[in-house]
Amino acid sequence: MGLILSLGGNQIELLGGLAPIPAADVGAGWAIHLLLSVLFGLAFATVISLRPIQNVVNTFREYLLAGIVFGTVLGLVAGGLIFPVAMTRAGVGAFPLPYLPVPGLAGELFAALLFAIGHLVYGLVLGAVFAAVNGIAPEMIRRRVPASDQ
Repeated sequence: MGLILSLGGNQIELLGGLAPIPAADVGAGWAIHLLLSVLFGLAFATVISLRPIQNVVNTFREYLLAGIVFGTVLGLVAGGLIFPVAMTRAGVGAFPLPYLPVPGLAGELFAALLFAIGHLVYGLVLGAVFAAVNGIAPEMIRRRVPASDQ
């Protein structure tokens, strides 16, 4: 997701605004983004491991769906709360951001689209990795005949 934010709209720099000494800086943005990714990944693992959720989420597809839901909620929280704080602290009070490749409303929509896609991809990967780590494989892989049995 960081690559999507970095290469698509240069938004990763704004996360530097969450640093103790706020700055619109690529290095600080990446460090904060990776730290937040780990923390949110741990939050996903904690939530998805709760017994009431484990009673409902059993298949690889359900883990993917749970990851997508988590990524969507995370995107809404990050876009509605965390990102505005980072923008303010980085000294960028309003759109259009000087970092976006396209000015005006098109730039704002482009930024929102990248942000949404990035969080959906993050959730999808999170769900897939969590399922795989816990020994849950996609149906088409479970049905495959091992090479040793051919």
